[in-house]
Amino acid sequence: MNPSSPAPVTVAGRTLDHPDRERIRLDQVLQALADPLRLSVLRRLAAAGPGAELSCSDFDLPVSKSTSTHHFRVLREAGLIAQTYRGTAKMNALRGADLEQLFPGLLDAVLAAAARERAR
Repeated sequence: MNPSSPAPVTVAGRTLDHPDRERIRLDQVLQALADPLRLSVLRRLAAAGPGAELSCSDFDLPVSKSTSTHHFRVLREAGLIAQTYRGTAKMNALRGADLEQLFPGLLDAVLAAAARERAR
């Protein structure tokens, strides 16, 4: 799936809902980013580089699997990430181009602020 053209995607009977670019709302993006764990997921995806995909199992999150699934769902439904199934793995990609088009500089500013905060 191309992260800049999300919509409901069905693969092997599994459907993941993604908001179209025009339906991504700033309040939902900021609410999703307010959680430190979700922000850490976003930082990791951004560090992987444009177009990079990481499976959910690539993230060593200090929470249960069901809580981890919830955090990824919040990020997806807010329009921050795109998720696709590859076999049994759920792959995650940052929707950087969509976010930059809608909210120029926001993602870079948030990631830079998070890096400064971690350095303190």
